[in-house]
Amino acid sequence: MHNLYDVSIPPMIRALTSMKAFLEKGRAYAEAQGWDEAELTQARLADDMHPLTAQVQRASDSAKFLAVRVGGVESVAMADEEASFADLAARIDRTIDFLKAAPRDGFDGKEETEVVLKTPRGDVPFRGADYVFNFALPNFYFHVTTAYAILRMKGVPVGKLDFLGAR
Repeated sequence: MHNLYDVSIPPMIRALTSMKAFLEKGRAYAEAQGWDEAELTQARLADDMHPLTAQVQRASDSAKFLAVRVGGVESVAMADEEASFADLAARIDRTIDFLKAAPRDGFDGKEETEVVLKTPRGDVPFRGADYVFNFALPNFYFHVTTAYAILRMKGVPVGKLDFLGAR
């Protein structure tokens, strides 16, 4: 049986690596079109949704907080100040490095451990496994998918294999 590390950290690292690559395609596309990067980095799917930069930041936060809340890793601050594709790539690199440093054994036996998500509406308690499978992973992939969809909507030539990443 795989522990919570196996089902979360390696897949998140893979998805973040894929996201970095498809963002690079977005940067190259903007350059080829003669666009300012903000044409893409500030794009959003709908007026009430966050722009591309925030989608990357939230994916990063989802991954980081899973390692903190379940794996017991000490959190690191990552200010949400990214504006360019280079900034976003650096944020992804910092997140991947953070995840790679998370010890696998820190996740051992955490399936039943209480994880409390603090929100403006109040605390939301989870069992460790429920937090991973029913909140952290879906939330993470929502933001990765939304970042991908923003680029597709703007005409960036990315496809499913870009989202899935190299094998």
